[in-house]
Amino acid sequence: MGCERDLSEKKNLESSPAERVVKVYTRSSGEVQVKLTSNNRKTADALWTALPFESNVERWGDEIYFKVPVRLGEENAQTIVKVGDVAYWPPGASICIFFGPTPVSETHEPKAYSPVNVFGKVIGNPLIFKKVRSGEKIRVERAK
Repeated sequence: MGCERDLSEKKNLESSPAERVVKVYTRSSGEVQVKLTSNNRKTADALWTALPFESNVERWGDEIYFKVPVRLGEENAQTIVKVGDVAYWPPGASICIFFGPTPVSETHEPKAYSPVNVFGKVIGNPLIFKKVRSGEKIRVERAK
């Protein structure tokens, strides 16, 4: 039984991150799917392996972020991001979901506080996260 799970896990990691989808759930937003991208594969693999997990959301402008049980360094890190980008923030060991300008944005586009590893993209309208408030519980798990 354990061997079967190990083989299944290995197969999941061998698939392209772009074939992997996670579900992000909060009471306010409901279920939102995130497609993992082929960018920053180490980051995507580490977070995929750690799933499922729960945390509490913090809100920072039009960004939510939350602690995750993974500690990683920078991987092709950037501060300029797009609406709908999902990224790992190394200094905070957190996932960030961007849906508009943040307090450090210089335009109407989102900007991370410090460099982040973008590893996913919200499927659908990321503005749904405007409903989410600090302190709310969030759950992240595999969709497929």
